[in-house]
Amino acid sequence: MYDKNDENYVYELVSANIKRIRKNKGLTQAQLAEKMAYSTQFISNIESKNHQTFSLGTLWRLANVLDIDIKELFDESAVAVTKNIKK
Repeated sequence: MYDKNDENYVYELVSANIKRIRKNKGLTQAQLAEKMAYSTQFISNIESKNHQTFSLGTLWRLANVLDIDIKELFDESAVAVTKNIKK
């Protein structure tokens, strides 16, 4: 994960949370893309470690489709827990 002083940190954090939440909801990237009317490639890019930038509007839409509070996308503790489980 990027250092917190690197602006890319927030993209990696949000990307990891999107992927974690999507999987917890039992959705594939294709299913999430369909619900959002986005391409599967766009969802894949958002979840990728080789991030692309995405808008606040996209995050708001993701939160609505995933039925979560948008602040969950920025939850550092959830990502830390997930990384520890994988080890």
